[in-house]
Amino acid sequence: MVSDMQNFFKNKKVFITGHTGFKGSWLCLILQNFGANVTGYSLPALELSHFNLLNIQKNITHNEGDIRNLKSLQTAIDSANPEIIFHLAAQPFVRRSYKNPIETWETNVLGTLNLFESTKNLILKML
Repeated sequence: MVSDMQNFFKNKKVFITGHTGFKGSWLCLILQNFGANVTGYSLPALELSHFNLLNIQKNITHNEGDIRNLKSLQTAIDSANPEIIFHLAAQPFVRRSYKNPIETWETNVLGTLNLFESTKNLILKML
């Protein structure tokens, strides 16, 4: 099964939102191991993050940006021209969502809509 996944991802262009987070950084490492060409789009990593501790950005195309910024996200996606997209960007903290629900909704809902809007052009190019 692992060799099937390695074969599937080898030389594929993969775009990951939220790549500087814990799960996103692990996904970057796994996909790099499988031979994928990884592009990430995320807020800057925390100083003591898994992403920074393993210096993941040296082996990927690293874009810092906010998923709520449609123009910035669109530019990154157009530049990467990915075949596969993993959407991990989110505001996941429950207590923070209680304190600032609008930011949470903007990030989680509008951010996802921005991703859909940004990928629309990729789909239209294939038709």
